[in-house]
Amino acid sequence: MKITFDTQSLEINPSDDGYVAMVDGKKMRIEIVRVDFGQGRMDLRFTDISDSAMIRESVFKSVHVSSDGAKRWVTMDGQTLMLTKTSGAKRGVRHDHAGGLIAPMPGQVRSVSVGVGDAVKKGQTLLTMEAMKMEIRIQALKDGVVKMVYAAQGQTVEREQILIEMED
Repeated sequence: MKITFDTQSLEINPSDDGYVAMVDGKKMRIEIVRVDFGQGRMDLRFTDISDSAMIRESVFKSVHVSSDGAKRWVTMDGQTLMLTKTSGAKRGVRHDHAGGLIAPMPGQVRSVSVGVGDAVKKGQTLLTMEAMKMEIRIQALKDGVVKMVYAAQGQTVEREQILIEMED
């Protein structure tokens, strides 16, 4: 995913344990530690993984996020940035992203059929949402274990919002 803010572009790519981004010339791993949708808050861990980094220290940051689809406002350390998504997953393609199952379009979660730690089989319906008067079933793409559930029944979700995170 390429994100543009002000006149700078930031390339963020999914990895096995979060995302990898280039920030101020440094290659950073960004891990989502905790998400509180009710407060619009995420706790993130930033780790410098540049080749030149001798010590791999992590920095924890709490950020506040709000969105209206393609635009996201992120407030961190008292500074708010407007991020504009310039590319990403195509509609109607797969619903997985960095080990997480994502919402294919904005909608409302109607049911969540699994919890953290549940073993699931490929094709099993994990969550049902409603969008544009259609029922959308988010299904496991492979056998695995539910690592985290980020959505709750009745919650409104945005396109490409992570709903459920899976692990092998």
